[in-house]
Amino acid sequence: MTPSSPSHNRPQVHTRGDKRLLEFQPGMVQSEMRLSRPDDLVLSYARAMMCFVLFHPRPEHIVMVGLGGGSLAKFCYRYLPHSRITVLELRADVIALREQFAIPRDDARFRIIQADATEYMAGLAGAADVLLVDGFDAEGLPPALGSAAFYADCRRALRPGGVMVANIFSYDPQYGPMLRRLRETFQGRICWFRGIAGNNRILFAVKGGKPSPALAMQQRVARSHGLGFAILNRLLAHWIVLRMRWNGPA
Repeated sequence: MTPSSPSHNRPQVHTRGDKRLLEFQPGMVQSEMRLSRPDDLVLSYARAMMCFVLFHPRPEHIVMVGLGGGSLAKFCYRYLPHSRITVLELRADVIALREQFAIPRDDARFRIIQADATEYMAGLAGAADVLLVDGFDAEGLPPALGSAAFYADCRRALRPGGVMVANIFSYDPQYGPMLRRLRETFQGRICWFRGIAGNNRILFAVKGGKPSPALAMQQRVARSHGLGFAILNRLLAHWIVLRMRWNGPA
């Protein structure tokens, strides 16, 4: 989506009580924030994506594709203070909302870059420990972010033992082809937690090479899709987020 997109696809901010929502279309919630606790993860898919800490608990560099309301960026910035965070966002009108969603200013370990992720990713090599791909627009996941070329660039951008986390709608007509491309690109080193976020399928792909904690975790999760049952996986995601909050910045 480009900055010249039709007005009905421009980001809309709605505040209802303690909630602030970001939508591209009425009823299509891209992000949700509690005004009283702006760093909380409200939506289940965001908590599910944070399960990357099971694979890589202390990443040096996290690269995010898609800013939205900044839920993941804010949470990682607060609770993973040893991590440097780079957020790639195509749309200037989304970046312009950062103050409304309490997204921190750029500093030595946090920055937002207006860029086409498919172009920017091609220039990275061995630069990231964790890659979070959550680049939805009003039409869903852009095809370019599920292409074989993009997945290959993502794998190249990761360091050995790095993990890519991709958020894909399970009902997307291209879900099957995207899953196959991801599996082929990462040589079968992918997994997911069954039913952890409803219609959001959160896929974890690990860059192989020599043995690593991330690869060992991928193999364990792949055997039974996490804890086996959807409700247990959802509780696991809640527990991970709560543990990080309770422990405070690591």
